[in-house]
Amino acid sequence: MGQTQEQLQRWDECFDQEGWYPPFVPALDGVTSEEAVWKPEGEAVNSIWENVNHLLYYKEYYLQRMRGEEPDGKASSNDETFSSVEDGDEAWQKTVDRLKRVHGEIRNFLSGLSDSELNAPFRDRPLSGLIHSLIVHDAYHTGQIILLRKLRGSWPASRSFE
Repeated sequence: MGQTQEQLQRWDECFDQEGWYPPFVPALDGVTSEEAVWKPEGEAVNSIWENVNHLLYYKEYYLQRMRGEEPDGKASSNDETFSSVEDGDEAWQKTVDRLKRVHGEIRNFLSGLSDSELNAPFRDRPLSGLIHSLIVHDAYHTGQIILLRKLRGSWPASRSFE
């Protein structure tokens, strides 16, 4: 298996294919807008929706960069990327759909690359390094989302790995 195919496999595993850890899409299955905006009382933590907005910002930003485009906007800080949320189930679903769409667009972009193109310099590192970082970033925030769901009792306390 070539490096591009291997990166695509990891890209899929972190998003919607079960592997060593729960992927992103199942972590959002059944989440309502009410649950998406919930935060534990008294805790300095981001909501599920804020985490999704954060992931969306970086995926859209880097997709535009990969395409050679100037990003639509640059956040003044990382905290700004956990932007405020809209209200209601329809707005929540649109946000989730937008993230799924941009994830698929990055996948399509990657699938058209050769291994040498994947290893070509991209800003301060090879493009493969950026993709790896995006995968790990997704896994990290998926874990945060699952923890929030566990705190609300909407995620199983234990899971089978078979």
